[in-house]
Amino acid sequence: MKILIVDDDKEIVELLSIYAKNEGYEPLTAFTGKEALTKLVTNPDVKLMILDIMMPNMSGIDVIKEVRKESDIPIIVVSAKTTDMDKIQGLITGADDYVSKPFNPLEVMARVKSLLRRANAQMTKEEPDSLEVGPLTINKDSHEVTTLNHVQIQLTALEFGILYLLASHPNRVFSADEIFERVWQQESIVSAKTVMVHVSHLRDKIEEATGGEKVIETIWGVGYKVNA
Repeated sequence: MKILIVDDDKEIVELLSIYAKNEGYEPLTAFTGKEALTKLVTNPDVKLMILDIMMPNMSGIDVIKEVRKESDIPIIVVSAKTTDMDKIQGLITGADDYVSKPFNPLEVMARVKSLLRRANAQMTKEEPDSLEVGPLTINKDSHEVTTLNHVQIQLTALEFGILYLLASHPNRVFSADEIFERVWQQESIVSAKTVMVHVSHLRDKIEEATGGEKVIETIWGVGYKVNA
């Protein structure tokens, strides 16, 4: 299974490559954002990307924006930018996880395994073909969300997972911890902000596509739900 490791620091790329090989992955490497995009085009079977943010010429944020135009491949950001706003920007742009430098490479590999396990489960899990909620039709098999006017909403894998979870349990309120554990498929650790960012981005996409329809409701102090 191929994973792409992108950082302008060659020592970090080499370190993560060693650990990736030890876990049975085939690491591909890139040292600039443009090189990373080229590697993804020439290697369409890459399953996950580990990406630095601060790189010359093309930042990791710009790389994520370009990737998300075509792909929902899991992306783990590894960055020396550690403020909450830095993390939120990465997540809003489309990253699936965020690890601060300096990091423990074993932790990075654990997150790689978790994201790949979740992505694989979403592809193989048998669930209803489609759900309808408000103005949306949600198709699990094709991973598509469309409006009544047949506008397709482009969602990341995590955004789709959140929407499908809420839509498949209408009127039930899910806490941020529950959403994190079910969608990310790992134990909840300081998950509220992460979930909030993804829900906010998901809402923006739905409202833009539907002309302002509010599908996801926030129950303050409790969590989120979709009304039947």
